Amino acid sequence: MNKHTRLVVSLLFMFIIVLAAAITRFYYTEPEGTGSNSSQAEIVRRLDSDSKGNRIFSDSNNLYGIIDGSDRIIVAPEWNSLEFAADNCCIASKRIGGHMMCGCIDYEGNIIIPFIYRSITGRSADKVSYYTAVSDSDNSVVVYSDSFRPMFRRSWDSCVANANGLVLSTAKGIYTYSPSSEDFLFKSASVTGETLGCSYTFDISSRVLLSKLNVNMLEMISDSVGRYLEYAYSGNDDMLSSITTGSHGNFVQLFPDDHKILSKRLISVPDIYIYSAKSEDDTPHYSVSVVTDTEINYSDETGEAKTMRDEYRASIEFSGSSESNLTAVSGSFLQSAPEYPKPEPPTESAEENDNNDPQKPTGPHESYDGDPSPKIEPTTASASQ
Repeated sequence: MNKHTRLVVSLLFMFIIVLAAAITRFYYTEPEGTGSNSSQAEIVRRLDSDSKGNRIFSDSNNLYGIIDGSDRIIVAPEWNSLEFAADNCCIASKRIGGHMMCGCIDYEGNIIIPFIYRSITGRSADKVSYYTAVSDSDNSVVVYSDSFRPMFRRSWDSCVANANGLVLSTAKGIYTYSPSSEDFLFKSASVTGETLGCSYTFDISSRVLLSKLNVNMLEMISDSVGRYLEYAYSGNDDMLSSITTGSHGNFVQLFPDDHKILSKRLISVPDIYIYSAKSEDDTPHYSVSVVTDTEINYSDETGEAKTMRDEYRASIEFSGSSESNLTAVSGSFLQSAPEYPKPEPPTESAEENDNNDPQKPTGPHESYDGDPSPKIEPTTASASQ
């Protein structure tokens, strides 16, 4: 065997050794986190199982993971708690920044609901299953479906869950949803607002309206009503810019052309309600009817300042199919001028004072020019005199 042949054989032998080592490593080296002998020793307790035979287990550090039906570890034991939830999904907790935070992971350990919650609780109403998650930062509540899909496009200040459904609240209202099939129906709304120091509330229970208006739209309408009323009493045009994209000419103040009025003050809003309005286009229109209790200071016919109080009704119209295109269209009061009190007739005492006035004429043959002595008509002397 010459030198060249020995070199070729040596290289070939080295290649075979490297290949064998690679094959051996491929077949005998298990992926990290699977059921190797060292990992099997970590399984201290086997706990709950799902419908597919997967089980939650704890290790010697009292951390939790998941094994499949063959005791192969599919989720590493690195969670402070685990709870089977939707298909291939678990509610998990983990200490983050000194706080115990909750979220959701799948069976590969991927995070599908962020770990920002203080708690995640499974609930049911009738045949509808869902979850409520309480934020650790501000105690707000997010409602998820049984597949961890957000059921609403917002969080809530509070959530009261019972067999009849959900009562959800924000800073501007209370909203009730009832279970239906696999979802919730918008059942009623009580929306609050405030303007010029006066609060108001309007209640909606019409299924037709609630099928078109969501919570965000109702709260936008309530806020816009308050801004229009502030404009109507103060004349502040900035209020209109925040509620409409159309012409400000469609919005009228309360009695803008009455020059007798010295000032106007909103006392209260005793009545307010919303209803569907007719429209000439395909976009839904809504009208809000508002009754305002108003105090008016005015100058009467004699120039004397007086005060009156009465109720006036306004109508504010809106157009839009969602919160992204909802806008106020117009706003005005139904009355064009206040009904001023009629001048009071003279009192009896005033009439008596007039009758007792010595300077006032008392008969048809008397004249009166301010001089208390009667005037004597001059006479013509007779011809004989």
